[in-house]
Amino acid sequence: MTVLPYVALGVAILTAVAFAFAVFLLFPSRKPAVEGATDDLIHAPHAPAVQAGRTSTGSLVAAAPAGYVGWLDRQVIYAGRPSGWSVARILVWKLVLGAVAVLLSFSFLRVLGPTPFPVILAVAGTLMMFFLPDVLINSRAHDRQEAITLALPDTLDQMTIAVEAGLGFDSAMAKAARNGEGPLAEELIRVLQDMAIGRTRRDSFVELEKRTNSEDLRRFIRAIMQADTYGVAIGDVLRVQAAEMRLKRRQRAEERAQKVTVKILFPLVFCLLPVMFIVILTPAVIGIIDQFNTR
Repeated sequence: MTVLPYVALGVAILTAVAFAFAVFLLFPSRKPAVEGATDDLIHAPHAPAVQAGRTSTGSLVAAAPAGYVGWLDRQVIYAGRPSGWSVARILVWKLVLGAVAVLLSFSFLRVLGPTPFPVILAVAGTLMMFFLPDVLINSRAHDRQEAITLALPDTLDQMTIAVEAGLGFDSAMAKAARNGEGPLAEELIRVLQDMAIGRTRRDSFVELEKRTNSEDLRRFIRAIMQADTYGVAIGDVLRVQAAEMRLKRRQRAEERAQKVTVKILFPLVFCLLPVMFIVILTPAVIGIIDQFNTR
């Protein structure tokens, strides 16, 4: 019994799925227009193209599962909304990469034949290409949040020194943001910009809490909001939070150091020890074989 009918069936199913996505792109669902957006599009020089692009990507987002779209949106926010990365573009790239992977897999199977190993490689390659944008945005979001967590203790130390020197909390945060680098400094500048346009300190920190999944930063935000609500001295809160963050950073470093021995166990057993056994035992095995052949 040949595997070719199953491969053809799989290719047909993938083609049907790609066609369904194409239908959602070409025939977008109708949604109520935002007030004032229609006039802007009419007077724009490239209004039809812009409107078609927005409705097409909007239909693709609407066709995707709501939970998955929400997860992608959170990852984009946690990654700092990098240029060129949005939920709609990620879904479009997933569609394009999936279609390209299907075509390449079909060509690959035509050359090598529908044997089990090429079929497994084709399916694995298609899945990897389809989920590649998810992996990239998730990795970018994780790296950014890790950078925020690592930079938080030093930033709190700078803010504590500035407050104890006589500066207000907002001025101390502005000074730490100007002297710092990386995503944490960018987020602090964003908070200051929100307060500059009229938002309260509490609302600005609530928005910052929504833009991060770092537990340390969220704990600091909640402590600041409680201190602002109950009138606790900011200097004392900063001092306690800075000491706690330094302790947590030290504990995380010790935890990672203790995990190293476990992580190197499998590479040591499956990669290094077999090579050592081959190098050490091969001359002895060859000598034993020669002794038996001479007798």
